[in-house]
Amino acid sequence: MPPVSRWTVMTVVFGVIAVSIGAVGACSADPRVCPAGITPLSGPPGPCLRFGITTPNGPLEPADAAAVARVTGVSPSINLFFEDFTAIPPIAALNAVVGAGAEPIVTWEPWRHLGDGTYDRTAFSMASIADGTHDDHLYRWADELVAWGSTVYLRFAHEPNGDWYPWSPAGGTSPETYIAAWRHVHDLFASKNAVNVKWVWAPNVPISDAPLSRWYPGAGYVDVLGLDGYNWGSVPGHRWTSPDDLFDSSLDQLRELAPDKPILVTEVGCAEAGGSKADWIADLVDYLDDADGVTGFVWFDHDKEADWGLNSSPEAGRAMARALEEVGLR
Repeated sequence: MPPVSRWTVMTVVFGVIAVSIGAVGACSADPRVCPAGITPLSGPPGPCLRFGITTPNGPLEPADAAAVARVTGVSPSINLFFEDFTAIPPIAALNAVVGAGAEPIVTWEPWRHLGDGTYDRTAFSMASIADGTHDDHLYRWADELVAWGSTVYLRFAHEPNGDWYPWSPAGGTSPETYIAAWRHVHDLFASKNAVNVKWVWAPNVPISDAPLSRWYPGAGYVDVLGLDGYNWGSVPGHRWTSPDDLFDSSLDQLRELAPDKPILVTEVGCAEAGGSKADWIADLVDYLDDADGVTGFVWFDHDKEADWGLNSSPEAGRAMARALEEVGLR
């Protein structure tokens, strides 16, 4: 069946209200108001777009998320954070996210973090994960996440179609090996009855002609389709890119690949240089709110290759606050 439009859901949820307004001859639309509570990311898109963040210090530094909430007037309902493959299960971080009223997405990266932005790219390979070499560690994660009990979204080995990670073809990992590793990890968790662990498969917007389907593990191995994309602006080697130019073709591929799966933009950001970041943010939220099958987005609130944060300028933060208000989130 085709993806469910958010506006189709809104029609059902608020149909009685619309009829009542029409009956009294209202001449202007009321402000859009989202219902209390959040729609699970692994379910069909809810009546309102979900707003999430990832921050430099993760959920154990709540001041980062609080700063975003102050700027936008909205408490994010998704908190995405990163763990390398050597990490112990991040139970404290998960508790912090849930305690703040959000859903956690753990981006689990199969390499070893050495500190100061450096990584051991050879400590783990997708081939060694697929052949069971690291199963003891995987079992620990499965057991402790099952014991934790609440829903956690696991985004394993993201952006495999890029050229910057060792789990990509540029890093020596074929799509076939990538899929074998993904399925092995998933099946091991399934053997431990880890039904509270939901799986987020997240390619990057394509940097080549290779279709996203080359890395897709299969419908039985994925709960949420993720997608990462950035407007790099005038960073050398890039150009200012509108939200529709950035995401249109990838979203079409995802809808064709798995029309029954919800889509979450798992990382998105915009540079300041090259255009109006404020206008781009407004366009992005409007674009995603109208996009069939898209349940929400996670803003990459980091100063990394560029200052992607909502505090990069006063205009950027105000633009996000206005955009979220227009879609009923504040």
